[in-house]
Amino acid sequence: MNPPNPIRVGGEVDAHCNKCELNLAHTILAMVGTSIKRVQCNTCGSQHMFRGQQPLQKAASFAAPKKSSTPRTPKSEVVVIGFDELLKGKDVTKARKYSIRDTYKVDDVVDHPTFGFGIVSAVRIDKVEITFKAEVKTLVHGKGGGEQKPAFAPPSKPAGGGFADKPPGPETAEASSTPASESSES
Repeated sequence: MNPPNPIRVGGEVDAHCNKCELNLAHTILAMVGTSIKRVQCNTCGSQHMFRGQQPLQKAASFAAPKKSSTPRTPKSEVVVIGFDELLKGKDVTKARKYSIRDTYKVDDVVDHPTFGFGIVSAVRIDKVEITFKAEVKTLVHGKGGGEQKPAFAPPSKPAGGGFADKPPGPETAEASSTPASESSES
């Protein structure tokens, strides 16, 4: 009875592969006596000297960060202000109903139909950030309102009979070639 994997050329042995950086199965390529000299990695196919199994080392990325010798300055404490504390100094009865048409300024109290009461925390050109009880939302403001928008009017037909981007057709060419005095006499 032969052992299933005798140490011989063509047999397999576990060894460290520098290319894969792991202990993997290798095929024995060369031996001198009973010692293994050359192997080939079964995973990547690279050939190298037999180095035996290497002890597993902890990866540098998983290692704990090194302590610095200089003392760190303590971080400032984060102060969390609750939404109720923000509303405490505001008059909620004078809250304006939110509308896209209205304009808002910082610290205005807004009553939104979906999100409830909120306080304007930042104003941009056409958007405001409003802090509601659940979250901060960016909403549109100042759309419409005071100025009248011009009504739509379709383009009118030019005096020459055709549009500027179209060449004059046969009926417009005849009308433009007859003098005005002849057309008024008939």
